Amino acid sequence: MPETPEHAVPVRRRPVQRRGASTVEAVLRACSALLAKAPLEEINTTRIAAEAGLSVGALYRFFPDKQAIFDAVAVRHMEQFRSRMARVLLKSALRSGPALLERLMDAYIEYLEAHPDFRALALGGHISALARESQMRPGAGPAGLLREFMKRKLGLRDSAALDLRLRMAMETGERMIAYAWQQPPPERQRILGELKRMLARYLFD
Repeated sequence: MPETPEHAVPVRRRPVQRRGASTVEAVLRACSALLAKAPLEEINTTRIAAEAGLSVGALYRFFPDKQAIFDAVAVRHMEQFRSRMARVLLKSALRSGPALLERLMDAYIEYLEAHPDFRALALGGHISALARESQMRPGAGPAGLLREFMKRKLGLRDSAALDLRLRMAMETGERMIAYAWQQPPPERQRILGELKRMLARYLFD
């Protein structure tokens, strides 16, 4: 998995030596592996440590509990997705808000399909409010991409109203994508299509 900014991974203490960084990486990789193959409710710190080949004590040096590990995995994925899409979208010739939203949502759905560990966390509502809040700051997460596009291409300025609109769109999008995923494929696509149209009207009309 590509390296991510240090601030993107919420840990109890920052690894200052290579050994500590390797421990954090091993924990995150082990958690991702378990999320991809085991029911989330069966995953705990003991099982993550065993999967990583570490003692539980070594894990607790950097993560206070299971939720902190889940959050670190999720935030890493969100930053990775944002970095990938920034290179594609913000340098493109797109000047239509709805067109950008559709491309962003399609890419997000593809990302969920390709990363079962992130899908288990994101669609199951297992990312903490604090971690989700970190992705609403300027320059972070899918919301950050939309904000930058709306500023650069549409001439909008940062404001409390824009922040609220983006939060509303992200909250609605997350819940409806989770709902769509529970449906059979034809119905899922119909719901996602309606969601794109609804959010485009809300954000850009």
